[in-house]
Amino acid sequence: MIMKASKQRPAGLIAIDKEMARQHADAITSYGQSATPAQKIATSLKSTGRLLLLGMGGSHAVGRAVEPLYRALGIEAVALPLSEQLGQPLAIKGKTVLITSQSGESAEVLRWFKETNGTPDTFGLTLEGNSFLARTAPSLIGAGGTEQAFAATRSLTISFALHLSVLAALGDEPAGALQALREPETPAIDDALDALAGVRAVVTSGRRLQGLAEAIGLGLTELARIPCFSLEGGQLRHGPMEMLGPDVGVVLFRAADPTAGLVAAMATSAAEAGSPVVVFDASGEPPVERTTTIRFRRAAGLAAIFAMLPVAQSLMLAFADARVDNAGTPVRSTKITRSE
Repeated sequence: MIMKASKQRPAGLIAIDKEMARQHADAITSYGQSATPAQKIATSLKSTGRLLLLGMGGSHAVGRAVEPLYRALGIEAVALPLSEQLGQPLAIKGKTVLITSQSGESAEVLRWFKETNGTPDTFGLTLEGNSFLARTAPSLIGAGGTEQAFAATRSLTISFALHLSVLAALGDEPAGALQALREPETPAIDDALDALAGVRAVVTSGRRLQGLAEAIGLGLTELARIPCFSLEGGQLRHGPMEMLGPDVGVVLFRAADPTAGLVAAMATSAAEAGSPVVVFDASGEPPVERTTTIRFRRAAGLAAIFAMLPVAQSLMLAFADARVDNAGTPVRSTKITRSE
């Protein structure tokens, strides 16, 4: 499929543009105003040592992205889709439970509290201070109010900023992540967009940045309306490599952490399979040959996520705009999912 740019930017993408334009400022504000509730969550985590992260869609991707960050601090963190927890639950006794919902009103959130009544160590993370979630559980509230545009952009950045508050309360150093928010990088995406011009599907993948890969995979699917899904790097190795080729794009995320070499090896293998490969790279290592690399300052963890996320979002929007006339306007979904 050959991509061609829209003659007029769709209303749905204009709405996303507006959300993205203020996501850094809102994220910095969210971090600054969440110290007290974040300390309460940190106190709970120090007591339980175990964290269950529940959410749906982009909110679950956020949970997946911060799992390794909590684990690095000695917290036994597990992220599950809230729908999975409802149908085949892990025990919640003795765990800190953090439920993330942009709206605080999704069907799964309402049913979970109805069925469990919550626990003293249940907390919320939301953009809407008047929502069911915020009224029902002590919650971290993001600045700027509810995200209006369809695909998650600002809400992801703010959610990560709220987690940064909790991680800082646990003793993690926030300076690098805050610098990435205050001094955003803007590398060009043109070559990456050209590399993906002929694909009919996209696979996003990472190792420690797998949650970020899942967030972008979801956004690509929602906006471009073609199969775009995410596989953790090891899982991509175990069989799904068979699908790779010139019409399946691969987007990888690499940071300055011990898994960087594995991501580079996957980039090489995917390129050898004939797939166009785009690498978002904050590893500080040389670019992988035969790939299109979008480079960032050397970073890991949330610093790498904050650097890469808005640039990946821009690629996501441009990719969709070139393929769909009314990208950003859902045809089968709603912003707040009120049914299961």
